[in-house]
Order: sequence, then structure tokens, then C-alpha cells
Amino acid sequence: MHKILMVCLGNICRSPLAEGILKSKVNSDSVFVDSAGTAAYHIGKLPDERSIEVANKYGIDITKQRARKFVVKDFDEFDIIFAMDDSNYQNILSLVRNNDDEQKVRMILNEIHPAKNLSVPDPYYGGNQGFENVYKMLDEACDVIASNLS
Repeated sequence: MHKILMVCLGNICRSPLAEGILKSKVNSDSVFVDSAGTAAYHIGKLPDERSIEVANKYGIDITKQRARKFVVKDFDEFDIIFAMDDSNYQNILSLVRNNDDEQKVRMILNEIHPAKNLSVPDPYYGGNQGFENVYKMLDEACDVIASNLS
């Protein structure tokens, strides 16, 4: 069983979308996908309604997700940890205990733009088009991730 964790800041916009998108592309019997945030702002809350809307538009239901904070134990639970942007990447790396932990952490857009370390922009303060753009970026990255897992 492959275990994949998607991480953004508050776990209400980007990482819930990434979790939902990847879940829709893989077999849940062989791949477990979850998401978390590096900050504790929204623990226990639903994803942002704009993330829910754009996911629904593409036939993905993310309303069963609840925000949670990334914890050190996640290094033990997951095989790959995808950060949405450089700030999240650095926050995750600040918690690594060893080289094994560090090797699990990746920038998600490097899946489609290798070694460029591009960030998925945070759509929280933008309009609906920002969520659409983020969905498309994550969908493309998750296509690559899913094909690498099969």
C-alpha cells in the first residue's frame, strides 16, 4: 500500500483538492491519500467552499475531509509527502528527524516541471478563477503521480 500526504498551509484549499484529485485517479485498495496543513488555523473544518465547488464541477466530492495539522508522526505514516509551495516545504523540512524523513518530502509541481520547485499559488484570497487554475495544476500533477504509482 502506497501512502501519500498532500500538505498546504491551512488544509482547506490546495491540499484537500490534491487529496480528492489523486484519490479519483488511483485504486483505494493500493493507494491511501490524505492531506494536512502546516498551520493549525482550521483544524476540524471542511475544505473552503470554493475548493468544494471546483472539485464538484469535476465530479469529485471532498466534503468528507476535515482539516488537520501536519505532525512529525506523518513521516512514519506516509511514503511521500507533497508540499504545495516553498513555505510549506520548508515548514515540513523543519520537522524532519533524519535523512529518511527528508527524502519523503517533495514539491508537487516538480512532478510536471522537474527540479523547478514551482509553487501552487494559494487561491484563498483570490476569486473563483484562482481555484480553477489550482485545480488544473493539481490535476496535471496528480496524473503523473498516479501513473508513477501504478
